[in-house]
Formats: sequence, C-alpha cells, structure tokens
Amino acid sequence: MKFYRALALLPLVAAAPATPSLGDVYSGAPNPSTVQIRGISYGGTGCPQGSLSYVISDDRTTVTLIFDSYVASIGPSISVTESRKNCQLNVDITYPGGFQYSVFSADYRGYAAIDKGVTGVLKSTYYFSGQTAQSSTEYDFVGPIDGDYLKHDTATSTSVIWSPCGAEGMLNVNSQVRLTSTNSSSSGLLTTDSIDAKFTQVVYVNWQTCKS
Repeated sequence: MKFYRALALLPLVAAAPATPSLGDVYSGAPNPSTVQIRGISYGGTGCPQGSLSYVISDDRTTVTLIFDSYVASIGPSISVTESRKNCQLNVDITYPGGFQYSVFSADYRGYAAIDKGVTGVLKSTYYFSGQTAQSSTEYDFVGPIDGDYLKHDTATSTSVIWSPCGAEGMLNVNSQVRLTSTNSSSSGLLTTDSIDAKFTQVVYVNWQTCKS
C-alpha cells in the first residue's frame, strides 16, 4: 500500500480581498499577482529524493506537495527508526519590496491509529534564511485514538517571526511526525489514511507593510 502526504503550503494572500484589481496595493498585503513561489527543495527521512511532487496554483499563491513515504509507526515488531520521520523544505518565494509576512497558524488533517500508552506529535518549525529566530506550530495526540482528524494550531504571539523587509526571504520549514510509547506492546500509526491516503497540512501566513 502506498502512503503519501499532501501538504498545502502558503495561501500567501489570505488577508487580501478575494478579487483585487491588478496593481492595487491594499492595507497590509501586496497584490497577489506579485507573490510567487519560484521553487522548492526538500530532503529527510519522510521525504527522500524522488518521493515528492508538487503543483503550484494558477494564481501562484498556493502549492500542494505530495509525499509517498511520510508516515510514522511504532509497535513491537517495528524498527525504532520508523517512530520519527522528518522533512526539511526550502521554499523560494518572491514578493514586492515594502512587505513582509509571518507564519501564524497551521491546520493538520490526516489519520491516526494510536493505542493507549502511545502519544504522537505533529510539529513544524519555520524560519527564514539568514535569521536565527524561529516560529512553530504543533499538535499532540494521546491514545487511544482511531480515525480521521482535523486539527488547528496557532503560533504563540511571542514566537511569530517576520520575513526580511525589502528582500526576498527563503522560507524554511522543518516538519516532523513522531510517536512515543510507555508500553512496549502498544502500537501506533500517524498521518496515513488507508482510505484516501492523505495527510494535509495547511500553513497560513499574515502580511504587513514594512516599518519605515
């Protein structure tokens, strides 16, 4: 059975009017036609080379990444290395001078089959190249759980970071899926849906004009 994760990244103009006229600059956000995702690179145990594909929307504001090996599992007959998977994403974004953006929340959607005594974590850390500050979103699971889920997590206001002002910022996303257990006989599976085989993370950003 093929496992994959779909990650819908960066509705970059979430704060904008739905149909702005070309060239408009409205409060707090650039015109959507001036925001583009130029490319994505990736690597990790959850997304080895050749295991990821992506589609960028026509309006260049969202990208869907499809993984075929991003699943964590734990249990008596499962190698300990399967209990944690990670993926490092580097998203090359171009946007006009005078604006900057931050990641402020994330939706996690997928499937969890976790016994009592097993806990799971979905976590993504965001940072911009050349900066040391980080922001993160996280959701925790405590077994027993068996079924589809849709979870929302908002980054704390103290951890929100902003892209460079007056420069194009490379957004880096380090995500991980992890399972731990207090019972050696318990089992768990996280992020894989055996019906539609999807795990989706939607990352939302907020815009502001640069401070003079």
